[in-house]
Amino acid sequence: MLICRIITIEMIVHPFGAGMAKSNSDMQARKMLKTAHLYCTKGRVAVLNVLIKANKPLKQAQIARGLGKDHFDRVSIYRTLESLTEVGLVHKAYIEKRAAHFELAHHCTKNQCHPHFTCIRCGNTHCLMGMSLPMVKSPHKGFIILRQQVRLEGLCPACA
Repeated sequence: MLICRIITIEMIVHPFGAGMAKSNSDMQARKMLKTAHLYCTKGRVAVLNVLIKANKPLKQAQIARGLGKDHFDRVSIYRTLESLTEVGLVHKAYIEKRAAHFELAHHCTKNQCHPHFTCIRCGNTHCLMGMSLPMVKSPHKGFIILRQQVRLEGLCPACA
């Protein structure tokens, strides 16, 4: 009589390769996605990582460069940014000839974004956290202000 034993081998595959640990920004991105009830896809995590590390508004092309070797096409990046914007994790800050710049929305409220300062000499944009501006009230009848974004221009400390 022959007795056969079936052995099940369970293999655990690390999503970032063998021996690679998740970074703090990666864990933060995953937590943000779970809180927003979105799947933690490679693209969403990667785009959030770029925005977390940048700590300033970025154009879609800058986000694509920040993704580096994790190449995603422009349409995938756009759709990812749109899905992150829809759930309030990211928002658009219209800076520089109305070109959309994206940033994390955690420093903003539904009605008001923190002010941004753009240097007219070097072109760098800085987030002005901790600066509080009162919500504008329209003096014109019939206008309802839903969201306020303030952009200031001048010279940054490096260019002044």
